[in-house]
Amino acid sequence: MTDSKTREKLMDWAVEYNDPVYFEEDPIAFPRKLAKEGKSLKDIEIAAVFAAHFAWGRRAMIVRDCNRLFEHMDWSPWDYVREGEWKSSNESIHRTVKWSEVAAICARLKDFYSRHESLEELDAQQFRCLIYGQKPDPKAANKKINMLRRWMVRDDGKVDLGLWKHSSKSELIVPLDVHVYTQACDLGLSSRKAKDLLTAQEITNCFKEIWPDDPLLGDFALFGYGVSQKNA
Repeated sequence: MTDSKTREKLMDWAVEYNDPVYFEEDPIAFPRKLAKEGKSLKDIEIAAVFAAHFAWGRRAMIVRDCNRLFEHMDWSPWDYVREGEWKSSNESIHRTVKWSEVAAICARLKDFYSRHESLEELDAQQFRCLIYGQKPDPKAANKKINMLRRWMVRDDGKVDLGLWKHSSKSELIVPLDVHVYTQACDLGLSSRKAKDLLTAQEITNCFKEIWPDDPLLGDFALFGYGVSQKNA
C-alpha cells in the first residue's frame, strides 16, 4: 500500500470529490435525472446502460451525445425499448457507436426484461454478453459495467444512486480505464502492465485497505488526484 501521506491525500480527495457538483456534466447525470423525476427502475437502468456505453472520450462530447440519444427516446427509455421502433442505421451517434448498435442493445434489453425485472441479477460477464453483445472475456476489466454498478449500488446519497438493494458496495470493482490506470500507477496502487481485471482488482484491494466497506470511494479519490494534477 502507499505511504501514510498519500493515504491521507486519497481520503481527503474522496471526501471532497464525492459531491454532485463535480458530476453535473458527466454520464451519471442521465440516470440521475430520471431517478429525480421518479421514473421506473427500468428507465433508470436503461439510461445507465447507454450513458456508461458512451462514457469514453471528452466529457462534453459524451454529454452531448447522451442528450441526443435520450431526446430521441423522448426521455422515456423503457417505452422506447419495449415499443421496438428503434432507429437502426450506420450513422454514428457517439464516436464509433452507430445507431444500429444502439438498436441491437435495445433488442437485447427488451428480450432480457421479458423474463427479468432488473439488470441487477446479472454478473459482469453476463452483462457483457447479454446486454452489450460482447464475447466472453474473463480477463476483461469491464470498465463501463463496473462504472454502471457503482452508480446503481453505492448508496451514500451523494453522487451515486443506490437503487440496487441486493448488491454489496464492498464487492464493487473500480472502473478501470486508461486515466484511472495511469493515476493509480502514479500513486503506487499497481505496477502491473496489463489494464485487465486483475489490475482493477489490485487497485480495488488497495482501496479496501482504506475503505473496507466502500472501496469505490477510491474512484472519487482518483478523480480528485486527476484534478490536482491538472491544477498543478
